Amino acid sequence: MNETLRDDDLALEPTSGSEEFTGFSIVLAGERIGTVALRQEERRTVSIRWNTGADNVAVAVRALRLALAHAFGELGMTRVEARIPVDRTSDVRTASIAGMRREGTVRGAGTEPDRALLARIADDPEPYSRDGFIAILNAGLPTKRVISQGLLRDEQGRVLLCELTYKNEWDLPGGVIEVGEAPAVGLVRELHEELGITVEVRDLITVNWLPAWRSWDDACIFLFDLGVVDSTITAGMTLQPTEIKAVHWCDPETIRANAAAAAIELLEAIDAGAMPSYREAPKAAE
Repeated sequence: MNETLRDDDLALEPTSGSEEFTGFSIVLAGERIGTVALRQEERRTVSIRWNTGADNVAVAVRALRLALAHAFGELGMTRVEARIPVDRTSDVRTASIAGMRREGTVRGAGTEPDRALLARIADDPEPYSRDGFIAILNAGLPTKRVISQGLLRDEQGRVLLCELTYKNEWDLPGGVIEVGEAPAVGLVRELHEELGITVEVRDLITVNWLPAWRSWDDACIFLFDLGVVDSTITAGMTLQPTEIKAVHWCDPETIRANAAAAAIELLEAIDAGAMPSYREAPKAAE
């Protein structure tokens, strides 16, 4: 049987012990207020579950830290993980404060809920250290998708649009920016990969926030001016066949007939003049 684990007036008193489970009662100032349990998953990995009530985040954090230390110390584990229904935000926050990093979402089938996957490994820095605190924040803070697009015109003032393989609507050239990549640098990379051209990125025209649409999450578009080129440039392009079907020089009528709703709205706003440095696109019809 495991020994009682203590942190000042908080104690984890053993309730069960087997090859599969290690369970404790959470006792605060002599009063039993919940439970925490470790379950063997793999040879040196355990999962952790707890119940202290919604209003006991601070106590739950202390209990989890004791249980984590026990798992790594006395039990010799190298990984402790928790799978928490995503709507139980207080439990997700508790695990994070206790030093567990969010690693992703485990999807649920049918009526099963999606679950946030959090874990701590034995050699993670302490959560209150600088490195540990930054790592936990980086793992748990929300991220925003960033897209860079370029406005490229020909000598007739027409706009270059790409006909895409993965959606019916045409769109401005560009793409999603990689983690740690500058938006302007990412635009140059995307056009080199997808169109086989090297562009000079000029001024930023606007940052255009797109609300969530159909199955796409919301995103921020950095729209850059790519200047004016001879329309014959398209003849020398090498299109990436997995993403680009064709490219088209488009006048306003062609844009309205073929472009994505967000691109139509944005290009019409540009033609109207007085483009702000930041704007929010209206939600497009489903």
